[in-house]
Amino acid sequence: MTHDAGRIRVILALVAAGSAAAARADVHLEQIGRYETGIYDGTAAEIPAYDAGSRRVFVTNSADHTIDIIDVSDPTNPTRVTQVDVTPWGASPNGVAARGGVIAAAVQADPKTEPGSVVLMNADGTVLSAVVVGALPDMVTFTPDGTAVISANEGEPNDDYSIDPLGTISIIDLTGGAENVTQDDVVTLDFSAFNDVELPGVRIFGPGATVAQDIEPEYVAVTADSSTAYVTLQENNALAILDVTGRTILDVVALGTINHNKKRYAMDCSDRDGGIVIKRRPVRGLFLPDAIATYTSGGKTYAVTVNEGDARDYETFAEEERVGDLTLDPEAFPDAEFLQQDSELGRLNVTTTMGDVDDDGAYEELYSFGTRSFTIWNRRGKRKFDSGSDFERITAAAFPADFNSDNAENDSFDSRSDNKGPEPEALAIGEVDGWVYAFIGLERIGGVLVYDITDPKEVRFIEYVNPRNFSGDAEDGTAGDLGPEGIVFVPASDSPIAAPLLIVAHEVSGSTAIFRVDSGRP
Repeated sequence: MTHDAGRIRVILALVAAGSAAAARADVHLEQIGRYETGIYDGTAAEIPAYDAGSRRVFVTNSADHTIDIIDVSDPTNPTRVTQVDVTPWGASPNGVAARGGVIAAAVQADPKTEPGSVVLMNADGTVLSAVVVGALPDMVTFTPDGTAVISANEGEPNDDYSIDPLGTISIIDLTGGAENVTQDDVVTLDFSAFNDVELPGVRIFGPGATVAQDIEPEYVAVTADSSTAYVTLQENNALAILDVTGRTILDVVALGTINHNKKRYAMDCSDRDGGIVIKRRPVRGLFLPDAIATYTSGGKTYAVTVNEGDARDYETFAEEERVGDLTLDPEAFPDAEFLQQDSELGRLNVTTTMGDVDDDGAYEELYSFGTRSFTIWNRRGKRKFDSGSDFERITAAAFPADFNSDNAENDSFDSRSDNKGPEPEALAIGEVDGWVYAFIGLERIGGVLVYDITDPKEVRFIEYVNPRNFSGDAEDGTAGDLGPEGIVFVPASDSPIAAPLLIVAHEVSGSTAIFRVDSGRP
């Protein structure tokens, strides 16, 4: 299979049968630049942000404990300007955002269970101010009007679960200027008000944890009018809805599951079945979303999530188990012996916290991590669209010899089928010529999928571009870009070349790729 993106695009337009509608090739990604840290598998390039005024990209580099500043005034030749050491404010950066010449970095403490920080700097890397937020700030974003920065503070426990800090959301008021921000400008919200509230379908399952301790905010998206934020609670399989103006958490909404026993949601769940076997399975998929973004269509607000999946795995508590190692209820699974073969469901990772309905040690239901899809939700958290089995079908057509590969090595065909498959991780939404697109990064096999989501009722797959070199060696740096973790879309109006750009940070290869977004519309 050639790596030529144009050929992949044509092939997928013909064979992507799982799409909601026929593919329409109206935009195209062309890689025009690449910056390499030279650090393999060290999370040296994880989350990018772009500042239009300086024409610079800011990338979290956990390996060096820095924010790397890259000049992309010529995006074909990105060059590192400097690095900003974040260790005076914590251990390592987890997230970064940029707006109007102000850069915000989320920095976790050491240990991670202590309160972290958000550091504000200018585009040259000069620190303007820094404030304390909740434990383990994982992602940071600006409100569209620039009046606030919002940080999702995950609040993960330590490894033996003896310390389990609150999951929180911090709102930092910027109306007085980034250089004048003090601790008085920070409001940190927790979920204590929900401790005695029934939250049907929300996963609250940490050992001895209250709701406020168990909830782990992951990623934030703010509506265009800056009034409302949607926060993914990944491990909890839920969304939090935040009144930004009123500094109040309004609701926690359970996301539910999808049914992999329906053709639309079929999957390949074995790394021992000898090939690409995408079929219906008696398994429910938990969304467990990571990245989220919002957009408007027909005057209505929608949230888009990429449903990576994540399991809690600690020294004293681990929820993940293979189906083959469980006891299945004989009435619910009369064909258990067949299903638990390695070539069927036996290798699939599922949670042990759900599915034993009558608590007798035998599982009547199976719940796997992530749905291998992206989803569009309305403003109340109701599902309006899900891509189903698209991602596995599309990648299988594009790279049949490297289907469900891992991101750390080549020659790893099918190795991720038992564990979240292509693993959708990164997300950006951008508008081109009046049409709205979702750009979705696949953490394992790599590459970016493009969907037209202008109308949530008529979502269209456009193309899949993956510059990874499956003939190269990952550790030697000859395999190209591996493990897309964060994506930022740059509209034409902010771009140094008057055409939209897509900037993708890759945590395994430690590289940042720059794509030109070309429009084929008349």
